[in-house]
Amino acid sequence: MKNWLKGLTLSLALSSAALATPDAHAVDQFTDYLKTQHHFAHQHIDGADVLVLPVAEGGLVLPQKWSDAAKQIITDAVALEGFEGKQGQFLELLALPEFYAKRLWLVGTGTELERAAAERIGATLASKLSDKMNTVVVHGKDLNPNQIAAIAHGMDLRSYRFDRYKSEPAARPEYTVHWHGRDEAAAKAAYALTQPVAHGIFVARDITNLPGGDGYPKAIAEMAAEAVANYDIKATVYSPEQVKELGMGALYGVSQGSQHKAHLLVLEYQGGAANEAPIALVGKGNTFDTGGYNLKTSGSSIVRMQTDKAGGAAVIGAVMALAGQQAKVNVAGVVPLSHNLISGTALLPGDVVVTGDGTRVEVVNTDAEGRLILADGIWFARDQLKARAIADIATLTGSKARALGTDYAAIFSEHDALIGAMQAAGELTEEQVWQLPLGPYDGIIDSWLADVQNVGSPGAQAGARFLQHFAKDTPWIHIDMAANAYSTSAKGIHPAGANGYGVRLLSEWVKNYSDAE
Repeated sequence: MKNWLKGLTLSLALSSAALATPDAHAVDQFTDYLKTQHHFAHQHIDGADVLVLPVAEGGLVLPQKWSDAAKQIITDAVALEGFEGKQGQFLELLALPEFYAKRLWLVGTGTELERAAAERIGATLASKLSDKMNTVVVHGKDLNPNQIAAIAHGMDLRSYRFDRYKSEPAARPEYTVHWHGRDEAAAKAAYALTQPVAHGIFVARDITNLPGGDGYPKAIAEMAAEAVANYDIKATVYSPEQVKELGMGALYGVSQGSQHKAHLLVLEYQGGAANEAPIALVGKGNTFDTGGYNLKTSGSSIVRMQTDKAGGAAVIGAVMALAGQQAKVNVAGVVPLSHNLISGTALLPGDVVVTGDGTRVEVVNTDAEGRLILADGIWFARDQLKARAIADIATLTGSKARALGTDYAAIFSEHDALIGAMQAAGELTEEQVWQLPLGPYDGIIDSWLADVQNVGSPGAQAGARFLQHFAKDTPWIHIDMAANAYSTSAKGIHPAGANGYGVRLLSEWVKNYSDAE
């Protein structure tokens, strides 16, 4: 996609102070996450710790003002190391003669620097900065403003830390980057538009990382409501009693064995016409999943089950991103929140629950709880919010992980416009998606006991067909992001732990789909 910052156009204006003063990270919400700063005003910095020179493939041009001795050393090192400016290449030189920085980093940008690649370059820079490198200057004269913003955004995303459970947390990255570019005002404005996206990702990472004992449904609902307080977002939290009164028996049932009962979080952002039906994002918010009486028996499978709320976290972050960018669309985020534990009151295999639309569901497997809570979330989006299109996202099935691994999420839909918009969003953000078939699979979730059952084979298709039942005739797409939400080690723009997968995918999808309607 050549227009690789589609949706982040400079005509958008932020409602917060971020656009006016992003170089000081003036957005209050960032203070809990980053100690870094980005300045977009050209000024000479003597004694910088690092000078970064982005180099296009085959296009090394050294500034005339640099000393002949320094240029000769650089030219010799480039030849010796085989540095050609290919995307991702990196070369460090120290203590050049008569130089105003302590070290020089050459970074290859390749022949065409797209958004995701620029973000990866930013992540590389952030990963190589030590606590002794506090001042960075980037010569960005050969970069356009969007490329500069994307590199800065990548630095921000990699610099996130989740350290609240460390008794002595390591110092967080604390550096200032001075960007010298062709149009610094435009770069500043473009970077400002990445800030609500980064904030949404950080909140999604926090929510997903939070252990199940602390991150139960009510706590997550309150955490999300606080996170969106400075945005133009209406947050509504439905209590367990209200969930029950609304008839959402599937959502309520998953949590009935826990002391922490089900909640429903609804976030509404109105950037479009007052009478326009919203696009709904529905995210699985199972705050911890033991599997219920179909208990997860492997320690390796149960220990990371706080990440089962990553779909819901992605929805929260995406609505924040859209609101912060003042996207011209009405969006509703629906996050059913549950806590799937075992007790004398928990759901039993073979029990029947009744969903919001009156469907009677045989719970054949209590570990297939995500589709139960999503069923009521989708019903709420369709029936109560009158959504004109619905995308649901969930860490839903092991079958998806076995089929596609961690490089792709699976998508299911019968609506070409939704599929095309999602594929384009995946390519833009490098949160790639791959379409799997919904049919034929007739009878896959039939039940002899009730209207439908909550499992079938093949597993990923059964989950999708189950959810499709509740979307009915509303245009709908399902994203199975199992195995995409967590990074075992730092890589690219992601530190170790929850990576905020889905925030950028969903926010770009909403804009793509809305623009194409």
